[in-house]
Amino acid sequence: MSEIQLDYAKPKLLNEALDIISKSINPYILAGGTDLIDMIKEGLVQPDMIIDLKGIEQFHQLSFKNDALFIGAGVTFSELIESKIIKEHFPVISELSRTVASLGIRNRATLVGNICSAVPCMDSGPLLVAYDALIMTVGPKGERSVPAEKWFIGSRKTAIEKGEIVIGISISSPGKHGSCFVKLGRYEGEDLAQVNLIILALKNYIFKVSFGSVAPVPVRAKKIEQLINGKVITTSLIEEACKLIEKEISPITDIRATKEYRMHMAKIMFERGLNAAVSRLNGSGPEYGKNLL
Repeated sequence: MSEIQLDYAKPKLLNEALDIISKSINPYILAGGTDLIDMIKEGLVQPDMIIDLKGIEQFHQLSFKNDALFIGAGVTFSELIESKIIKEHFPVISELSRTVASLGIRNRATLVGNICSAVPCMDSGPLLVAYDALIMTVGPKGERSVPAEKWFIGSRKTAIEKGEIVIGISISSPGKHGSCFVKLGRYEGEDLAQVNLIILALKNYIFKVSFGSVAPVPVRAKKIEQLINGKVITTSLIEEACKLIEKEISPITDIRATKEYRMHMAKIMFERGLNAAVSRLNGSGPEYGKNLL
C-alpha cells in the first residue's frame, strides 16, 4: 500500500470546522472513524484533510426536550445503549445499538457516522426513516433539516451538500408506542446485516415499517402500512402482508446471503417483529434487546 498523505485537524468550535472545510480541496469528517479509516485504507476515498469532530462539545449532546429527541453527531452507540433518555422514550434505539458490531466499535462509532457512510446494510437508516427523523446540517447556506427518507439517495450517497456538516438528528416522539428492531446476521459480533427491519406500533394500531440491507437505500414499506393500519393484527392479516414484502423490497445475492434467503427471512422477521411491537405497545412482549431469531 502506498503512503497516504493528508492533514488532520481537531477543531473545538463548529465555525472553525466549517472554515477548515471551506479551505480544503477534499475534506472528510471523522466522528468515530470506524468506516472512514477502512475506506482510506482500501483506497475508496482520498481526503487531503481529516476534520475530527470529537473536540466540538455541542456534538456530544443527547437530549429530550419539547417531545423531541436530539442525538448529536458525536454520540456513540455505547452512549445510546446506556442513556436513560433512550431507555425511557426510545428503547428500540438501544435495542438496535446493541446489535452494532462489537463493544470496541460501539465505543467509537456514531449513529450520525453510520448514516453518513450510507452503506445499504447500515442499521440506523431504517430506524430513522420509520421515525420520520430529521437530519440536521449546517454549511455555507446555513442550517437545513433533511427528512430521513430524502437523506439516502443511493449506495454510499446522501443528500449532504458541499461544505456541510451533519450536526445531529432530531426525532419527534410519537407518544406511547411499541417498537421492535430485528437484524439477521451470520454470527454475533462484527457482522453486517443480511436483512434488518424496524416496526413501530403506534396508538390506534397505526404502524410504520422500514427494511434495510434489501435495497440500495432503506425501504419504507408503505404498501404494508396501508394494508395493516387501523386493523387488529391477525394471522391472516400477517400472511397477506408478507405477500406484499415481495413488492416492497429487492434483495440481492452477495457473499453474505442469497436474494431468496433474504426474502424468506424478511417475511419471518416481519411476523415476529410485528407481534413483538404490538405486544410491547400493550405492555407485554419480549424485553427490548431479546433476539427474536
